[in-house]
Amino acid sequence: MSRAPGGADGPGAAGGGEPGGGPSAADRWNVAILVFERVEVLDFAGPYEVFSRTRLVPGIASRQSDESAPFRVVCVSRDGATVRATGGLQITPDVDFASAPPPHVLVVPGGFGTRALLQDEATIAWIEAVAGRARRVTSVCTGALLLARAGLLRGKRATTHWGALDLLRSVDESIDVVDGPRFVDQGAVITSAGIAAGIEMSLHVVGTLVGDAVAVETARYIEFPYAPAG
Repeated sequence: MSRAPGGADGPGAAGGGEPGGGPSAADRWNVAILVFERVEVLDFAGPYEVFSRTRLVPGIASRQSDESAPFRVVCVSRDGATVRATGGLQITPDVDFASAPPPHVLVVPGGFGTRALLQDEATIAWIEAVAGRARRVTSVCTGALLLARAGLLRGKRATTHWGALDLLRSVDESIDVVDGPRFVDQGAVITSAGIAAGIEMSLHVVGTLVGDAVAVETARYIEFPYAPAG
């Protein structure tokens, strides 16, 4: 049985840190991005860009070091071996399931490879296990299928790529699958629509964890049009 996400405390973003206002390594949020065979490139690379380039100190100069970075981002695969994304891009993960640091934020991207992973018990079990302690569990595109398979969307509103809405419904009929929103925020669980929508969803997560001003400044740095919800 899956545990509801949101059980772990986050890092001490409100206090502590290094001289000059930057967070210490212990104060950073761990972000784990799952990668696998036939993952969609922008599904993982978009969130990676957002979280890895977020800085608490605005401007270009702050991006030349990690001093004010509030997030520590790793790519995770089942066994740590190189995987090939859609289009042939080869990705070398940072860690495997066994060695991945417990994430505060989990990102499950999509791609055609998600269909095979629906029957991969080790991957589903890992998602379920780390989700039980993460502060935010997120999916991009058809990554929502894997969250559903792990029982994390049961009775919740969720979205996915427009071409997989019916497939998501078939994985768990209790999900209120919605078509149209760029992302659906259910508190600790956030699902996004297809591919590029993961960038917007990631900026939203940045806003919920370290402030909308930081999210807006990050969007400006990566030159992505973004306005916080509400």
